[in-house]
Amino acid sequence: MPVSAFALAGRSLRISSRRPDALIAALMLPVMLMLIFVYFFGGAIDTGTAYVTYVVPGAMLLCAGFGAASTAVSVSEDMTNGVIDRFRSLDIGGIPILAGHVAASVVRNLISTTLVLAVALAIGFRPQAGPAAFLAAAGLLLTYITAISWLAAALGLLAKSPEAAGGFTFLMMFLPYPSSAFVPIETMPDWLHGFADHQPLTPVIESLRALLLDQPAGDAPWIALTWCAAITAAAVTLAGILFRTRTR
Repeated sequence: MPVSAFALAGRSLRISSRRPDALIAALMLPVMLMLIFVYFFGGAIDTGTAYVTYVVPGAMLLCAGFGAASTAVSVSEDMTNGVIDRFRSLDIGGIPILAGHVAASVVRNLISTTLVLAVALAIGFRPQAGPAAFLAAAGLLLTYITAISWLAAALGLLAKSPEAAGGFTFLMMFLPYPSSAFVPIETMPDWLHGFADHQPLTPVIESLRALLLDQPAGDAPWIALTWCAAITAAAVTLAGILFRTRTR
């Protein structure tokens, strides 16, 4: 990543630190939702294992979705408050500007995911992964966070206002629910199975679950990586086009 992107990532992190209410919400809301699912609904859901063990991978992806939403809002704010003109006068291109937002999003998401994992360990989650499997799970999660952060950046460029950017990211926060994140797919209505089985988040969740619990993962990790690569490539391309269009 260019030096300017590192500097811009630091700028985005400093802006986040000046909004403690939004930062606390992004950090705590996924934890609260995980606790709600475990303690309010977990006793009624049969997953064949302790529910906290089942739900942690989905909670991590839900956490990443909340974190990416703030990236879309930050990008949209930059596009509407005139700061982009100042950056362009310094000969900073669109990709470094967006890469700074993405890098800051990855850092924020890693912090919030670590918090989710720490709380999960405190309430009974016991991963069985060895060092190699744990690193593979961390690498896959990082790849997914990067992909949806670029997608959020593109949505921030597409939106005409920060409020609209927040609305555009609703899909990213909704997608964990019609997947295997919180309940087995076979318990869903038949008409929903096709979507839940083949949407991008399901192979990511199944891969994380298998890697963390030392279970066979099958083809799920490769499918998950393919989805992440496709999302990243499409989002970076779209973001580049949208940035050039909006800054003409």
